[in-house]
Amino acid sequence: MNNLRNNVQLVGNIGKAPEIISFENGKKLTKFSLATKEFFKDANGERQTETQWHNLVAWGRQAEIIEQYLKPGQKITVEGKLMNRTYETKSGEKRTRTEIHIQKLLMLMKSKMNAETNN
Repeated sequence: MNNLRNNVQLVGNIGKAPEIISFENGKKLTKFSLATKEFFKDANGERQTETQWHNLVAWGRQAEIIEQYLKPGQKITVEGKLMNRTYETKSGEKRTRTEIHIQKLLMLMKSKMNAETNN
């Protein structure tokens, strides 16, 4: 049981452009969303698609790499840990947001052959 840990692995496509926040000490933070899709057949045997959106966060050098290279729609795989963040809205409501703090990131690119055959 002591081998259990907080670990998430996802493969998906980036939503809108990553938001970059630069701090006075030079460190950077980036926040962006990742869409994952699941395919299944419904009760009538018809193929259905369900999309889940995930909130991702990266710090430091990873944030800089994301800022420089990642674009909306790009396919990536990430490994990270789940973190819950509680905050208060302008109207005073308390909210909780689940985020994935990235530990590893891999940019997935189509090969030239795949890109030509999928168009």
